[in-house]
Amino acid sequence: FKRQSKPEQSANANSTSASRRSNEVDSMVKSSKLSANAPEFVPSGSNLYEQDGVRNSVSSASIITLDPSFYDDSESCYSEPTLADMVTDFLGHLSSSPGSFESDVEDITGMLNSWVTTEELLHELVELIYTQSTAIPNFSYTGARLCNYLSHHLLICPRSGNFRQLLLKRCRIDFEQRVAAVKGDSETQKKFHSFVLFLGELYLNLEVKSGKGPPNRADILLDALKDLMKSLFSNPVDANLICAVKLLKLTGSVLDDAWKVSGKPHMEELIRTIENIVLDATCSRDVKQMLLKLVELRSSDWGRVRAAAAASNATPYNDPNYFMNEPTFYTEDGTPFTAADPEYAEKYQEIMDRQDYFHDIFGENGNEE
Repeated sequence: FKRQSKPEQSANANSTSASRRSNEVDSMVKSSKLSANAPEFVPSGSNLYEQDGVRNSVSSASIITLDPSFYDDSESCYSEPTLADMVTDFLGHLSSSPGSFESDVEDITGMLNSWVTTEELLHELVELIYTQSTAIPNFSYTGARLCNYLSHHLLICPRSGNFRQLLLKRCRIDFEQRVAAVKGDSETQKKFHSFVLFLGELYLNLEVKSGKGPPNRADILLDALKDLMKSLFSNPVDANLICAVKLLKLTGSVLDDAWKVSGKPHMEELIRTIENIVLDATCSRDVKQMLLKLVELRSSDWGRVRAAAAASNATPYNDPNYFMNEPTFYTEDGTPFTAADPEYAEKYQEIMDRQDYFHDIFGENGNEE
């Protein structure tokens, strides 16, 4: 008898085990009732598809991602730019680069003429430009210039009115809300004040062609500005008074001349109202000072004093417009402010002091003395 080594024992055991499993499988196959010809089993919630002659199953969740439309590269997957997109883009450009207005406005108008071909699109264009002109800080001037250019060069003219007529109708909507707006909350007043200043710019820039002679300003806006100022003065809180002062500094000389030509005493009435507010209203001291400076400005014919002292030699004693020669600064968000804005009084003085400091160091031409 020869004793087997451990590796030989292990090999013999594995061979015996494999032979036993093979016999068991043969026995199961012989006794099985399964058939190779039986129908194919498909789990519920799955679908079949055939590719290259081979049937496959895939869950319904996977079928969604295999939908050919999911991979459709046709134009329907890419949204076309809208009129609102285009207008927002070029208004943003003009807002950030107002100096490009003259060079760009003709191309902008040509693009709009090819785009705005229906009455509905014209209404949409008017609303877009009006909204942006009364919402973007410091854009009312450029917006008014754009409105004037489009009123003369936009070709479409449906029965409801041309661009200028529809714009004035849109302005009238906010104009008719003036009584409630001047008494509204701070946000309502802020929006209304933006509208007021835009209307002032529109009066100065919108030209209405006449049959003979040069174009005229829109008289309807002249009357509207008078009524707007009366509404602002009817509720003499600081915000309303500041807006009125800004409007009169912007348009006062032109309004005064127009009313004098027609023999209407509207400016005298407004000045008397201002003087009464200074005496009786509970507005802040800074705002009262603004109003007094405005009265003084008007007494100097809105700064158009003949043979006035040169700006470099101006003093409070030889230039009645001295206190109105104020530089304009801007906040980080683009909001303009001057010495007439009490909420920025400290910031304004800080900037002026800093400018005086650098002027003393570097002199008039920026060279260190």
